[in-house]
Amino acid sequence: MAQSVEQVLSNMYQAKAEGADVVEIRLDCINNFQPGKDLEIILTKKPLPVLIVYRPKWAGGLYEGDEHKRLEALHLAEDLGADYVDFELKVASNILGKQYSSHQSGTRFIVSCNLDCETPSEEDLGYLVSRMQATGADIIKLVFSVNDITEIARIFQLLSHCQVPIIAYSVGERGFVSQLLSPKFNGALVYGSLKGTPVSGLPTVESLRQTYKVGHINADTKVFGLISKPVGHSKGPILHNPTFRHVNYNGIYVPMFVDDLKKFFSTYSSPDFAGFSVGFPYKEAVMKFCDEVHPLAQAIAAVNTIIRRPSDGKLIGYNTDCEASITAIEDAIKERGYKNGTASFGSPLAGRMFVLAGAGGAGRALAFGAKSRGARVVIFDIDFERAKSLASDVMGAARPFEDILNFQPEKGAILANATPLGMHPNTDRVPVSEETLRDYQLVFDAVYTPRKTRLLKDAEAAGAIIVSGVEMFLRQAIGQFNLFTGKEGKCLLIFL
Repeated sequence: MAQSVEQVLSNMYQAKAEGADVVEIRLDCINNFQPGKDLEIILTKKPLPVLIVYRPKWAGGLYEGDEHKRLEALHLAEDLGADYVDFELKVASNILGKQYSSHQSGTRFIVSCNLDCETPSEEDLGYLVSRMQATGADIIKLVFSVNDITEIARIFQLLSHCQVPIIAYSVGERGFVSQLLSPKFNGALVYGSLKGTPVSGLPTVESLRQTYKVGHINADTKVFGLISKPVGHSKGPILHNPTFRHVNYNGIYVPMFVDDLKKFFSTYSSPDFAGFSVGFPYKEAVMKFCDEVHPLAQAIAAVNTIIRRPSDGKLIGYNTDCEASITAIEDAIKERGYKNGTASFGSPLAGRMFVLAGAGGAGRALAFGAKSRGARVVIFDIDFERAKSLASDVMGAARPFEDILNFQPEKGAILANATPLGMHPNTDRVPVSEETLRDYQLVFDAVYTPRKTRLLKDAEAAGAIIVSGVEMFLRQAIGQFNLFTGKEGKCLLIFL
């Protein structure tokens, strides 16, 4: 979508370096576009096959000029050797028949349709595809704008059953997974953006090649994903995907922006969707969609990992957060203790005050883990009733969230944040005063994006040991990997 021919050429070389196979060029984005001159430069100097698009305003593009001249430019692109030329469905049926009667070039024609309304039913989609095929297109292209991830299932169905090569995906954050899983369902092309030029809802070409390895995805690839809202912060794909490949496991791990758990699990119920990580805010709510729950997760009343059991398709819920978070905290204290020559047997949490902000899924895992090590848990949550319920479960104490500002902990206490406060792009933190931070020996933040949150920076400045959520994330991911694959997950650490 560069604005000059020079930038188009530069971007094409960048795309090739990043691993693209084809480059789509939007002629309507080029300032003062001159078809004869500019197309010849682009098509004679192209380092990659090109797909030419000249999108008019009425189809979501920028071109507002004479329609006849626009179509002439597209025909010229074919004459000059464009590998692909895109025609909108509205005009394709009128011109492609004539074009094919004298079709001597190697150009392949794409007929496209942008659906900016609600995703059509399977029946209506079938009718639309039939109309597009009737134009004589070599490839058809449908772009959706889904309101819910469950609508993407219709796109996957379309990709799997279409009789001609098809490109189909959804734009926007909720449609992100439609690009990543397109090769599994036989999509003709996967779209990616250039590094440094982000496009909403599109992965980068670099991530498609390096993180997701889309060239290796096939119909047998098992799908694992993070169920969360939002999901853009997740580091799971850059951890799990390389590890799958390291142990030769045919799987892909993708972010899944989920709005409605019930609709999600009823829609994606096939064995292809083999397991899930569960993130904010669903770790408690997801339990009722599990057919069975592991005893530890049942006690905590929070699930962060779900496996679809191959033998019967039942969903089994687990919790790998509990041990991950507590051992990360313990190891940090022990490491400092060994350095100081004061290490002792047993858990360094035994007998300590453990101050916890947040009584959701991650908070419950931390509270049960701390209790199992003999700590005395004090819980703050914006939902005081929820805080009291968790305090009752772990024989701790509950306080209203606003009290944390002036709460005076015991010397040597532990502070753990299990709220989303501080998660990128927000920079807020748990409202603990700077004076109070000096009384905590260790501060833990379950947020791992950014790695060192504002809370951790302030705690470090106050002299506390700090533990990033990255430590918890890595450890719980090892547990998840073992459950996903049945293989040993220690190799996850290689890819940090």
